[in-house]
Amino acid sequence: VPLHLHCLLFGVLGWVSVQHFVILSFCWVYIRKYQSRQESEVISTITAICALAIALITSALLPVDIFLVSYMKHPNGTYKEWAENNETRGQIEDTVLYAYYSLYSLLLFCVFLWIPFVYFYYEEKDDDNINKCSQVKNALKYTIGFIIVCAALLLIGAFVPLEAPPNQNGTQWEKMQYLFEELGNNHGVPALSFSISSLTLIGMLAVITYTAYGMSVLPLNLIKGTRSVVYERLENTEDIEEVEHQMENIKAKCEDGRPLSSRDRRNLQEFEDKLQVLQRRGRHLEIAESHCCTKVGSALRPLKILLGIFFILFALLFVVALFISNLDKALHSAGISSGFMVFGTNLTNPLNELLLTLQPVFPLDYVLITVITMYFVFTSMAGIRNLGIWFFWIRLYKIRPKRTRPQALLFLCMILLLIVLHTSFMIYSLAPQYVMYGSQNYLLQVTPGWVPMPPENNTTWTTKTCDADAPQDECTVTRSYLFLHKFWFFSTIYYFGNWVFIGVFLIGLVVSCCKGKKSVIEGEVEADDSDMSEDEYVH
Repeated sequence: VPLHLHCLLFGVLGWVSVQHFVILSFCWVYIRKYQSRQESEVISTITAICALAIALITSALLPVDIFLVSYMKHPNGTYKEWAENNETRGQIEDTVLYAYYSLYSLLLFCVFLWIPFVYFYYEEKDDDNINKCSQVKNALKYTIGFIIVCAALLLIGAFVPLEAPPNQNGTQWEKMQYLFEELGNNHGVPALSFSISSLTLIGMLAVITYTAYGMSVLPLNLIKGTRSVVYERLENTEDIEEVEHQMENIKAKCEDGRPLSSRDRRNLQEFEDKLQVLQRRGRHLEIAESHCCTKVGSALRPLKILLGIFFILFALLFVVALFISNLDKALHSAGISSGFMVFGTNLTNPLNELLLTLQPVFPLDYVLITVITMYFVFTSMAGIRNLGIWFFWIRLYKIRPKRTRPQALLFLCMILLLIVLHTSFMIYSLAPQYVMYGSQNYLLQVTPGWVPMPPENNTTWTTKTCDADAPQDECTVTRSYLFLHKFWFFSTIYYFGNWVFIGVFLIGLVVSCCKGKKSVIEGEVEADDSDMSEDEYVH
């Protein structure tokens, strides 16, 4: 490999190292912001930080992969001198491939072993009568189920044939031998691809549920702002006086010694519970009114409005690009059996064009991919904070700054991990040409159509952009695409999932527009706050 290529690889490695440090710092600050102060656990915190960091690092490998395959060719479609050798190109591709192997294997380890074990360990810890040894045993017992699921996914991906055996009339042993040979030739890529793609299906559901709603609620909350804390305190005081008056009326019925009816006792209990909540709201509002953050927030209202406008415009750009991409697939793709693969670019996609324009100047596209990924994280968190974590109709956990239990923190980490994992598929949906080939071009031989056997001097060459219809030896596909799009039926599911995502975003936008301003202590005091301590609150 030439010296300048070594310098390039070291430069990319240096940039990636800095980016890894930034990701770890962000994950540490983000997880620490939400973890409970009273119930914080070192193991759950480290687990959440590491798992989220691995997911973000994996998504950050995509632009590096695209840059390396694009750097192999000149803009005119010819390979650079150092990349003309297939062996040299293969070394670079294998390096990226092994990086994906490592990161995706770590993600499977986190999802199917590390996070479930730590989660069940702390679930068992809630029982005061159980010792450490029993905690570990019970946690391992439940975790085994996740390991079995992981093994099943790997086996299915490894042995489900992507193509029919060449000898259809052969014996069963010959067909099995063909499957093992294919597994060896593919270096286990289908097994890992099937497992990761299965996880991204769950990530797709999380994106549809939380991210689509968060993309509308986050910018509109920034634009609308919060209600006046002074007005809220006055309103809360009036509510307390009204509840106390209602309680006095009920208690007056038993002044002569008569017992209260069951209905009155029930009503009295409800009023006492309501009074407790209102008194807690009053204390929180009092702290909020005197806190400097509230005053600084009021001073920064113009900046919040501008940020909200930027977020809503970015969300609209994102949805429009996704709509154009899906429309292109609906009109010009090879059909459902190909995973809606599109040959060439038929409709101009603004995000795809922007990424292709930025790609030659590393790391501009890297920055944009990072912005998109972090935008997904922040909007997803906005959706999770507003909706909470649910299992069907049962609300499992609430996510709040400095008040999130270890189990809820692990659930949050798992959801964000799956969402970040799905961003690579979303980016492909938004910019398929960019993800597959980057800015690669290739030379296509063109001969005049009216000459039956044209002489050699009549043959011309034209530069074409690499797409799915390009010759395999002329365009190098990114390793990311090989991993994420091995099975056509996953791509088909993502196609329909994108339509659902667009629909949920539009519904969330209408709902968010109809809602009024949120409280200055939104979500901090609720009637069912049984999973946290009042003493834990610090505004």
